[in-house]
Amino acid sequence: MKKPIEFRIEKKIDGSLARVGKICTPHGIIETPAFITVGTRAAVRGLTVEMLHDTGVETIIANTYHLYMQPGDLKVRAMGGIHKIMNWSGPIMTDSGGFQVFSLGAGYGTNVSKILKSAPMVPLIKERDEEEIKPKLVEIDYDGAAFKSPTDGSIHYITPERSIEMQHNIGADIIFAFDECTSPIESRTYQSEALDRTHRWAERSLEYHRQKREQNGDSPASKQALFGIVQGGRYEDLRKESAKTIGEMDFDGYGIGGSFDKEDLHTAVRWVNEILPENKPRHLLGIGEPEDLFLGVENGCDTFDCVAPTRLGRHGTVYTREGKIHIGNVLYGEDLRPLDSGCQCYACKNYTRAYIGHLYKSREMLGPMLCSIHNLYFIVNLVKDMRKALLADTFQKFKSDFLAKYKN
Repeated sequence: MKKPIEFRIEKKIDGSLARVGKICTPHGIIETPAFITVGTRAAVRGLTVEMLHDTGVETIIANTYHLYMQPGDLKVRAMGGIHKIMNWSGPIMTDSGGFQVFSLGAGYGTNVSKILKSAPMVPLIKERDEEEIKPKLVEIDYDGAAFKSPTDGSIHYITPERSIEMQHNIGADIIFAFDECTSPIESRTYQSEALDRTHRWAERSLEYHRQKREQNGDSPASKQALFGIVQGGRYEDLRKESAKTIGEMDFDGYGIGGSFDKEDLHTAVRWVNEILPENKPRHLLGIGEPEDLFLGVENGCDTFDCVAPTRLGRHGTVYTREGKIHIGNVLYGEDLRPLDSGCQCYACKNYTRAYIGHLYKSREMLGPMLCSIHNLYFIVNLVKDMRKALLADTFQKFKSDFLAKYKN
């Protein structure tokens, strides 16, 4: 049976794992490396698809768990699928719901994120106590995870098969195997247990997807690529074990997920990508800060997604070539420059820092919208510029010049 996507490597970069390529999907081509914008509930918050096109976005990733909760995966299918309801003609991805194992579990109600920014301050080696209170909204067992809705308290049990079924109903071009995304402060013992679950669930996800493709050649599954997800936390041996195990399965591509130490994120990515098959695309889940994107590209990742550009934009934080600024700061009250000098996004071509700051402080919706438009344009086109630099053999100079000015 013909594969639903084709990945072509156009150029490999000597001395690194970086490469330039194209992912050909049923809804168009993703030129890699590429940044994929997050549209959690089949929408990028506050922005129309026309606005997204203007930023240069080629691909969107939606959240399976949230679409299952509302409006429901069957309703998405009945309405014509995710491309139809969004009026988006380009490629779309959906995650598996595995991230919600973390966000509604160990991460719920805490300030712990999947990226550990200050490792020495966190008790990394602490073992799980049998009397420890379990996560508030998730219970995990051998077969799957039971989620308690944070809105109405209803219980929803998701298995690998159910996750893939939901993603078939939603209808994205690229879908992901169900996995367990762990907290970066979990012990090695728990990380190992979770890794075993992720590998079992990957096999079951792949088998269910294969069965549905073989049963009905015209089913949504026949047009969807399935990516397996590598886990293993911050541990080199677990990451390498996962890359080998997942890499030997017949997935169409690979996601790199889970928890990282901020300082060693690039190292963990390299461990994985030195093992994964070279001829299939690699997606780094949930990573989107400029310095991390550079490291991800030179260590062999092809695509990236992150909520940061639009989430920061909604809260008034803006990317510039000199680093992030907060548009509500009194410093910008009379600043008639664009958000970022030289930027060609809609916000920068038409409005000043002073005006957008006024909108933000006045709680006018247009303010966060303009900041989100700019941030998406900035990140999407930063990665496109990385692609151009790779093709021109100037990546290292581009990286050093950018990071010399950019102050996070």
